[in-house]
Amino acid sequence: MPPNPPATLRSLLLIGLIACLAPGCDARTDAYGDAPEARLSGVLLDMQMDEISGLAASHIHPDVLWMHDDGGNPARLFAVSTRGRRLATFGIEDVVKTDWEDLDAFEFKGKRYLLIADTGDNGGLRRTLQLHVVEEPTTLTNARLKPAWSIAFRWPDGARDCEAVAVDAERGEILLISKKREPPELFVLPLQPPDRELLTATRVGHLAGIPEPDPETLRRNPKRARLDGQVTAASVSPDRGTLAVMTYRYLLLYPRDPQQDWATAVSGVPGTSVLPWLPQAEALGWSADGESLYATGEFIPAPLYRITP
Repeated sequence: MPPNPPATLRSLLLIGLIACLAPGCDARTDAYGDAPEARLSGVLLDMQMDEISGLAASHIHPDVLWMHDDGGNPARLFAVSTRGRRLATFGIEDVVKTDWEDLDAFEFKGKRYLLIADTGDNGGLRRTLQLHVVEEPTTLTNARLKPAWSIAFRWPDGARDCEAVAVDAERGEILLISKKREPPELFVLPLQPPDRELLTATRVGHLAGIPEPDPETLRRNPKRARLDGQVTAASVSPDRGTLAVMTYRYLLLYPRDPQQDWATAVSGVPGTSVLPWLPQAEALGWSADGESLYATGEFIPAPLYRITP
């Protein structure tokens, strides 16, 4: 996407957003039935945030979300209100930003952290990828941050694109989901490796239940139909009982029994619904209370939804 969408496109998006706010306008439905309740929490209008690709709710600051943008922009995090207003910007030092694609918040050893996933690879060319962990800021004032630790890794059998990364701190695992493979693959990495060597992600399973394109959509718009099921974000619920997975069109919820690992959980049938209207849905994260999910996408203006499963 160009960094500054043409004014005509921005106007069309704003018209679409206004239409979506009209009485009687609700989340889309299809063969999967009614979507969960999706309430407009806010609107992103700040042009600095026109390529949001990662989102995580703060567990320190009430009604604050952390966001980052895509490759081609400075290495930075935004603190954003749940109404969509940018509150502060934090530069991230000592990292090279290639293609940041997801963000997660977690508690580990008594501290709050944010994990930044530099794992995008549209061309399938990257030999190594990076994950950066920073302590969550306790004040919302523009500042610069340095990673508490970083992880360099590779895939076991060649390059692939990955836009969905989540943390299960209790298991000490980072979950990574491939984007363009069918079915999507689930990989794991240790959350805090004992040394700084180059790691190899371990493939542990595949995601079941990704919707197939319906024949009518495939006939009318085959390119769009192929994109609908591609995974763009993931987030583990605070109680660790559900993995939420976003595609360009769908929200999938994989429940997990306490005795299960995530590979077993994602091999089961997920709860599936259609997302509300979003321009290029790429950012998803559970609220701090675990009762709902926040979701937004690229382009400006963009709606910021609070979705209650």
